[in-house]
This record gives sequence, structure tokens and C-alpha cells, in this order.
Amino acid sequence: MIPMDSAAKWIVLARILRPQGRSGEVLADLFTDFPDRFDSQPRVRLAPLGFCDSPAAAALEPTPPLQIAEVASFWLPVGRNAGRIVLRFAGFDSIEQAEQLAGFEVLVPLAERTPLADGAAYISDLVGCTVYDRDRPLGTVSSIDFPTTPDGARRLDAAAPLLVLATPTGDQILIPFARAFLIALDPAAKSIRMALPEGLAELNLQPNRVPAK
Repeated sequence: MIPMDSAAKWIVLARILRPQGRSGEVLADLFTDFPDRFDSQPRVRLAPLGFCDSPAAAALEPTPPLQIAEVASFWLPVGRNAGRIVLRFAGFDSIEQAEQLAGFEVLVPLAERTPLADGAAYISDLVGCTVYDRDRPLGTVSSIDFPTTPDGARRLDAAAPLLVLATPTGDQILIPFARAFLIALDPAAKSIRMALPEGLAELNLQPNRVPAK
């Protein structure tokens, strides 16, 4: 799931791309590992891109530009749109109505996100954590990158997400968030402890080069 700092009162489940079909369906990028939640919890909120960075996001009440919607049906496409989701919202029954949703995000309050099993964490909870290679601090997670196909159209589910670490010197280090490397994960303490292959951190270091004057 995508983090949002307006103090993370909202969680983005999907981002609507365009109409998909003739009966109000829309194609969306999927940002949750639990799409089945739309069966048991069809009520969501819709907001334009950028809402979560606005002062209005601090309120949990659905005020404009936030609107309540209900997922009437959904399915997971295959082929070039694999990894995305097709949604149809109650009351949206035409291509023209679906076009009005392009660029909107599908949100739920933080309190409604799906509970996780012990030892698991949401991607959003990893931002701000310090990553240690055993006892050596490497940096703080500033964002998470998901490997995609060369055209950027589809996420590669078999590839581990990359933790983008900001170092005290202003450099970046890319670390695969792979279970094989993980020793301990404690989002509450903002700590991720890993046992990385020797030299991996140095190999994935991206220096912050200052352009010559």
C-alpha cells in the first residue's frame, strides 16, 4: 500500500487509469496485496490525485473533494494488464461516467486496512525505518521502488521491492527487501535488520554527485 503522510490517515488501494469496458468499469493500478477486501468491504472513498498531500486530508470525514463510493464488482486482468485491477462502482454505468474517474485514487481510512500476519508489515510502515546490515546502520528508508517491465506497464511480482535508503552523507543505497536477507523487522521501533551479502551495499551505492561549476 502507498504511504501518505498527512499523517497517514488514508491508505491508497488503487489509482484509476481509464475506462475499461462499456458499463462503467475502470482500469486501475493496484496498491494492495488484498484485492479480495472489496468483497467484504466494498465501501471506499474517491479523491483526485494529490488529495493526500492537501490540508483536507487531515480530516476523516468525507468532505469535498472526497466522495464515498461502493465497489459493485472487480476482477484481476491477465496479459499486459496483469497486476492491475478492473473496478466497477455502483452508480457508474457508462463509459462517460467512467471517464470522470480517470486520475482518481481509491482510499480507505488507515483504521480499515487489512490486518497482517505476525512478522509482516505494510510497505508504508517501512518508510522512515533505519536499515542495518547486521549491526551497521546503512541509512533510512525514503521510498520503495517496485521493479517493472521495461515499458513500466506492469509490476514484476517475482522481483523483490527495493528499499531506497537515504544516507547521512546524502547518498542513496538500493537494498532488495528480500526475506532471505531479513533478520528482524520492527516497524514500531523504525528498525529493519538485515544480513546482506558482502559488498552489496557498496555495489548499490548511488553517490550524490554535485555538478561541477
